[in-house]
Amino acid sequence: MLSDSVTDLTDVFEEHRPVLFGVAYRMLGRVADAEDVVQDAWLRWSGADRAEVREPRGYLVRITTRLAIDRLRQVQSRRESYVGPWLPEPLATDIGATAPDTAERAVFRESVTLAVLVVLESLSPLERAVFVLREAFGYPYAEIAAVLDRSEAAVRQLAGRARRHVEEGRPRFEVDQERQRELTERFLAAAAGNDLAGLLSLLAADARLVGDSGGKAKAPRRIIESADKVARFLIGVTRSVPPGMEFGLLELNGQIALLARHDGVPDTVLQFGVRGGRIQTVYVVRNPEKLASLAAAD
Repeated sequence: MLSDSVTDLTDVFEEHRPVLFGVAYRMLGRVADAEDVVQDAWLRWSGADRAEVREPRGYLVRITTRLAIDRLRQVQSRRESYVGPWLPEPLATDIGATAPDTAERAVFRESVTLAVLVVLESLSPLERAVFVLREAFGYPYAEIAAVLDRSEAAVRQLAGRARRHVEEGRPRFEVDQERQRELTERFLAAAAGNDLAGLLSLLAADARLVGDSGGKAKAPRRIIESADKVARFLIGVTRSVPPGMEFGLLELNGQIALLARHDGVPDTVLQFGVRGGRIQTVYVVRNPEKLASLAAAD
């Protein structure tokens, strides 16, 4: 039985907080929503009957997952009225510190990429929970069944359906960090130099740009298709960059990204989906509500 002291309660919870946040963020795609769920999980944990808690991690993952499912059902209607394309909130990551081990690191990293999180939006809350617990965290079907209060057979069906949807919708992007860094640096140099030909050389012929502003900043409200249109749009944007804008590279969602700050305040995130050595998709996040958590990012 666990000690009832506040210190012990807090220590145990903090030990598992990274996993709880990881589950909630992958379920919801928003840092603030995930933090709210984790806070609610803490309230449940601090008020739980200690005699009923045999295994803290399992208990905490169970209540966090259930809270995330409830929150996801609440926010889905809000997303249906979202202005323009919806992208997950960029998350500063340190995969080396959070991956279960080296062998699983690639799978763990992929499960938090913008491309995969976008595809997860097509799943039902239960399918999403099963996929996250199974694919990102490696939970056995029996444990997922206990978390969701479903039979193991039902969980296996949900997992199969979720996996098919994700495989059908997931872009086949390369995840090599050095290659992404190189392309991002070349992209920044070409854009800063108004080098249209240089940008076109980096983009796949059928490249697309997906911009997320939520109607709160300037960004295209429809997906831009083709390398020529994407390149010309980006050249137009860079020509109007205001004074005081600074650019830096960092790891977001397990991949290299470009963060633009205006007078020190996060203004824009650009991240690329790379395939065949060229940029296939340009993700642009400008909704200030989705950039607030990056204020302290390096």
